Amino acid sequence: MIAKVIGRLYVVAAPSGAGKTSLLRAILEHLPDTVFSISYTTRPKREKERDGVDYRFVTGKKFQEMVGDGRFLEHARVFDHFYGTARKDVASLRQNKLNVVLEIDWQGARQVREIVPDSESIFILPPTRQALESRLRERSTDSDEVIKRRLADSVADISHWDEFDYVVVNDEFDKAVEQLREIILGNGGHYRKNRAGLKDLIGDLLGE
Repeated sequence: MIAKVIGRLYVVAAPSGAGKTSLLRAILEHLPDTVFSISYTTRPKREKERDGVDYRFVTGKKFQEMVGDGRFLEHARVFDHFYGTARKDVASLRQNKLNVVLEIDWQGARQVREIVPDSESIFILPPTRQALESRLRERSTDSDEVIKRRLADSVADISHWDEFDYVVVNDEFDKAVEQLREIILGNGGHYRKNRAGLKDLIGDLLGE
């Protein structure tokens, strides 16, 4: 019996401010057989976002019903809101021979690895702690107190970097895009988490 060909599943996570979303949008333009799985969220829709395109926006009650029904491959609470990936959506895309990218946090990535052992995981890092803080300030109109909280949360997220198969440093955008592309195409051996020099960067980002 010939095994049925299905698409690969890639889990991509990063601390807030690492530039994950911009990188993934760029990489998908170059890989027509690779698509996003659209997450469900209880977060309010932002001005330019479209339901069913950026996220599937649902109420807290609806989200909890889906959790109770076991409809999520993974779900987590992030910055006071819930996010989740539907099992059915991912399975359908993979059966159609599409590679699927999940843009989630480390908690969700851990859940996916347990349920889908053939998935591959990628963690994206900023080049320095200073760059991380600058990006958080540039993208937000929040108070210093809120920004400090987000920075602390981002540093806490970074501490889970070694749970992932690959690590990409978003220093030069085009270079980071190419690294992601190589990983998804199966040529990412140079970007494994155990490569030389990476721990020095982690120490700087964690303030060690």
